Amino acid sequence: LPACRDSKLFIKDLHFDEVPVRIYLPRVPSASKQRGVIFFHGGCGMFGSIRSYERICRYIARKSDSVVVSVGYRLSPEYKYPAQTLDCLAATVHFLKTAENYGVDPDRIIVCGDSAGGAFTATVCQELVNRSDIPKIRAQVLIYPFLQALNFNLPSHQKNAFIAFLSRERTVRFILKYLNKDSSMKEAILAGSHVPESMNLKYRKWINPDFIPEIFRLGYKPPLPTSFLPQVHEETKELLETRLSPLLAEDAVVCCLPDTCIITCQHDVLRDDGLLYKKRLEDNDVKVTWHHMEEGFH
Repeated sequence: LPACRDSKLFIKDLHFDEVPVRIYLPRVPSASKQRGVIFFHGGCGMFGSIRSYERICRYIARKSDSVVVSVGYRLSPEYKYPAQTLDCLAATVHFLKTAENYGVDPDRIIVCGDSAGGAFTATVCQELVNRSDIPKIRAQVLIYPFLQALNFNLPSHQKNAFIAFLSRERTVRFILKYLNKDSSMKEAILAGSHVPESMNLKYRKWINPDFIPEIFRLGYKPPLPTSFLPQVHEETKELLETRLSPLLAEDAVVCCLPDTCIITCQHDVLRDDGLLYKKRLEDNDVKVTWHHMEEGFH
């Protein structure tokens, strides 16, 4: 939908540091400064837009009585990775610096996103933990986020491998397309052949089916050992960078993250990404609220 008149909101299309945004401001003046929400839409970095998330952002602004900023980051493959993350980062920093111009308390700003937008949310929060020149993000909301490309054989990948809309195979195909990589590497990545044994050993302390609650592991079968393919690893190194796989960030970063709300869905290949990040945050004494949609789909 285009921005259109709303009885409860002023809606404006602006640019934050050259990044297109749509801002939703409550019409009723507030006695004190308001809360702010920065929203990153989903779509694997290739689909979606401000216009396609118009209803959702309007709903959030009304229901939470907050100023909502919907970010129209550039899409892949026209704009190569990591343009998407950099746009989200630039818009967030701009809003944190200028929040008071929009009647927003800079200490009460949360970052929120669904799917790939959840990945951008996690990455932006991680990249800003050491910035002392801008206000701290108050909280992050991750709605069925994509958080790691190391292991596509977790219980949720197996259970929901052929689920409608976002199958296991389609997830990897989308990621390769997002990174502008050859889709012929899909099978090798699904098998885990893109990860050297040393990295598997290093990250087993964080990405491990044993850390998934038992109720979510029913029927899980450990995958057969696979051989490492150096050429695939070289071609897809970005998959194992924290900017694309924020679940791989070191504890020194994770322990500094803001209060977090994680939403997972039962019928979703990405369910376990959220569950593993929840555990990592809790292990690092970050306050986490978790909502699980028992009948939910991605």
